[in-house]
Amino acid sequence: MNPPARIVTSRHFAVPAERVFAAWLDPEWIVRWMYGPGRREACVVRSGPEPHVGGKFPFVVERRGVEVDHLGEYLEIDRPELIVFTWGPSGSRYGTSRVVVEIIPCVGGCELTLTHVPGAEPAAFAEPAAGAWHQMLDAVAGALAEANSLIVNSS
Repeated sequence: MNPPARIVTSRHFAVPAERVFAAWLDPEWIVRWMYGPGRREACVVRSGPEPHVGGKFPFVVERRGVEVDHLGEYLEIDRPELIVFTWGPSGSRYGTSRVVVEIIPCVGGCELTLTHVPGAEPAAFAEPAAGAWHQMLDAVAGALAEANSLIVNSS
């Protein structure tokens, strides 16, 4: 059996690395960009991330009237450059995926590279997953830009 394809996507953010990093660990921020209108056909019913190594992050989302549990565990956190976690729907026959988020400061903001190593999902999983991650990275950028605009406009 061939190993699942690695999914790698990158995005430049026009904000400091620390702000992007925080958006991945703060429970309120995660809900803003990971699920909801324009991102996935799902809404968060409950979430409870514990943003520390060994901490869990359950998300219960509703999709078309059905609640689906997603579970993960933080494996590595190195502020503001690295977050590694497991991820997968509860009870999935494919097991859990491993996601690595690397954030590198650069001129004008930072560069984020996300690598998703699927569990035993079929190869057909890779393309939709890559599209979903790309959409979520766009949502992170949009949420951060919106927050930055609110800060600038209130000054």
